[in-house]
Amino acid sequence: MLQVVSTGSFPIDRYIPVVGEDVVRRLRELAEPLRGRRVAHVNATSYGGGVAEILRATVPLLQDLGVDASWQVIHGSGPFFEVTKGFHNALQGASYDLTQEARETYLDNNRRNASLLEHDYDFIFVHDPQPAAMANFTDNGRATWIWRCHIDTSHRNSEVWSFLEPYLHDYREWIFTLPDFVPPELPGNDGVSIIHPAIDPLSPKNMDLPPDLQRRILQWVGVDVDRPLVVQVSRFDPWKDPLGTLEVYRRVRSSVPGLQLAMLGHLAGDDPEGGRIFAQVQKEVGDDPDIHLFTNYTAASSVEVNAFQRSADVVIQKSIREGFGLVVAEALWKGAPVVGGRVGGIPLQMPEGVGGVLVDNLDDAAHWTHRLLTNRDERDTLGRAGQEHILEHFLITRYLEDELRLLNDLLDGASPG
Repeated sequence: MLQVVSTGSFPIDRYIPVVGEDVVRRLRELAEPLRGRRVAHVNATSYGGGVAEILRATVPLLQDLGVDASWQVIHGSGPFFEVTKGFHNALQGASYDLTQEARETYLDNNRRNASLLEHDYDFIFVHDPQPAAMANFTDNGRATWIWRCHIDTSHRNSEVWSFLEPYLHDYREWIFTLPDFVPPELPGNDGVSIIHPAIDPLSPKNMDLPPDLQRRILQWVGVDVDRPLVVQVSRFDPWKDPLGTLEVYRRVRSSVPGLQLAMLGHLAGDDPEGGRIFAQVQKEVGDDPDIHLFTNYTAASSVEVNAFQRSADVVIQKSIREGFGLVVAEALWKGAPVVGGRVGGIPLQMPEGVGGVLVDNLDDAAHWTHRLLTNRDERDTLGRAGQEHILEHFLITRYLEDELRLLNDLLDGASPG
């Protein structure tokens, strides 16, 4: 069988102090028709990315609401994850040499994982390209298959998309993050839903941390808490533009005495490129004592990321491509102002005057980073507005409500649209 991820238990009522009783009551009402229904979520890794964080939050909440939900992770060889990382980049617009060997590696691994999946489900969510062909290699039985794409496919490589697209026809529903990401080859609105990702305010990464504890955590890893700090939290991925963040820091530090930069990122099991990008960033950083690099193997656990985001004077997320960018919502939830790229789901999280500033190039990023570092009142105003925006639109309870509504529509045989 596939690897089943243990998520423990978490009562939905714990969210009442954050979102209110009405929201939780509505979730219970939406879950009632789904009590006892078996729902499987299948993805490529149990750690290191937004998908894993969303599933770690939603699966135990579905269980508490009476849904028989599970989270399962596929098995994959090294060559398979090299191929799927290439697919991921290609779907975001990179070039990729789709060889016959790559096709066979992808399909062989999907066929093997399909044989390990139990069939007795009502609904099966398959996340992103890695396991997307599994539905083709299974007897669907009574299950309704749903493909959830978390990445920006608006600039997709046509060769890779043409290879994957026929396997997506085995799904009843397709979920994307933004309307702009929906490929026109899919059947219009009849089987396509838009669900924006969200953060869990009660997770270790987002829960309240006393200021004294924040300071102690940063001091423990070598950061001077009395000097200004710019933070980037991202996978080590070229689309997150870590080298661009380094350049912004270098342009600003001459006019902001004592400026420090912290870059934190998870290295995920399904991302073989991450280690290579991390090594590239390390080389570029050199021996600068004011740049702090951390991974989940050193000092980038959820609680440490939480402390860094809460302590940051400015958070930079100058992505080149972005599916959504949950790290933006995380920073805004903590009141940190963000200098973010005008790509993917970042503008949705940061409408004008809310949470931070959208930028299109390094010059703008450096200008606004400097301005916010030297203007505390503006930082605080943006931060308060950002926190309110995330509370209203991008907490996990809203995401769960969208998912429950979709399942109810599918249960009734309707087209969610």
